[in-house]
Amino acid sequence: SMVAREFPTIEGDGTAGTHGPTILLAGHIDEIGIIITHIDDNGYVYFEPIGGWDPQVLVAQRIRFLGRNGDVIGVIGKKPIHLMKPEEREKASKITDLWVDIGVKNKAEALELLEVGDPGVIDSRTLDLPNFRIVSRSIDDRIGAFVVLEALRRYAANPGAARVVAAATAQEEIGYSGGGARVAAQSVDATMAIAVDVTFATDHPGMKKEEVGEHTVGGGPVLTRGSVTSPVVYRLLADTAKSLEIPYSIHAAGRFTSTDADAMQLARTGVATALVSIPNRYMHSPNEMVSLEDLDRAAELIAESCRRVTASTDFTAR
Repeated sequence: SMVAREFPTIEGDGTAGTHGPTILLAGHIDEIGIIITHIDDNGYVYFEPIGGWDPQVLVAQRIRFLGRNGDVIGVIGKKPIHLMKPEEREKASKITDLWVDIGVKNKAEALELLEVGDPGVIDSRTLDLPNFRIVSRSIDDRIGAFVVLEALRRYAANPGAARVVAAATAQEEIGYSGGGARVAAQSVDATMAIAVDVTFATDHPGMKKEEVGEHTVGGGPVLTRGSVTSPVVYRLLADTAKSLEIPYSIHAAGRFTSTDADAMQLARTGVATALVSIPNRYMHSPNEMVSLEDLDRAAELIAESCRRVTASTDFTAR
C-alpha cells in the first residue's frame, strides 16, 4: 500500500531523528481508471469506474488495460450522434451506455487477452506547454508523490532534528478508509504528517471562487485550514512560506478534505496533519494541467518547514 524511503537526520543508522519527532510526507500514486465487469459474445468489454469519472470525459478515449499477459489497447465506444434521436442527443452519457472495443471478433478472442476484474487507464502521454506547465493524466496525484520525494531529497541535503519519511500511497481515489496513507502513518509512528495532493485551480472559465477559493496555476501551493488539519502545522507552513517569500493561497475545508490528510490525522492516537495542494486545471481528466513552478515551491516549502520542527515542538492546538 505504500512505497517509502527514509533518510537519517543523524549518523546513518537508519533510525533517524532520535532527538525529534517523525514526520510523514505522503502523496498518492493511484489514479482513477476503470475495471472490467463483463465481456459479451462479440468481445465488447463493459466496465465500471474506479474513482470519480465524468462519463462524458470517457467517450472515445483510448484505454490501456493491464492484462495478465501485458497491455491491451482499446477505445471507448458509444452510439454515433448521427444515429441518435433528438432526445438522446440532449442526455448526458452514462457509464452503462459505453463499452470498450479491443479489436477482437468474439468473446473467445477477448478472453485470451483479458478477463473480468482487469483494470484499465486512459492511454495518453505527457505534454510540455509554455510557462513551465505540463499536461497529463494521473497528475492527480503522482505529482504529489514527486513533491514529497523531492522535499525529502532537499531535506536530506541539509537535515534538521526530525526524522522525515516520504511515502507514495495507494487507495486514495476510492476512499477506502484511508488506504495506504493510514497504513503509512501507523507504520512509521508519525507525530506530524503532510499530505500533498492537487486542488481545483479557479483561474479558468466556469469556476466559482466564492465556493472553492482563489487558486491559480503558477500562483504557488495551496494550504488548507479546517476541521481535519492541524492549526499548528498550518501556521508552521504559512510562516515558512512568508519567510521564504513563497506565494501561497488558502483553502477552507469545513469538513473532510477528500485527501490522504483525512486518514492520517486519525492514525495512532492522532497525528498533527497538514494538506499542501497544487492548483490543477481539468481534474479527473486525461489532460490535467499544473505548473512545474508550483511543484518546486511546494517541495522547498515542505523541506524547510520540516527543518523547523524540533523535539520541543508542541503540536497541541490552542
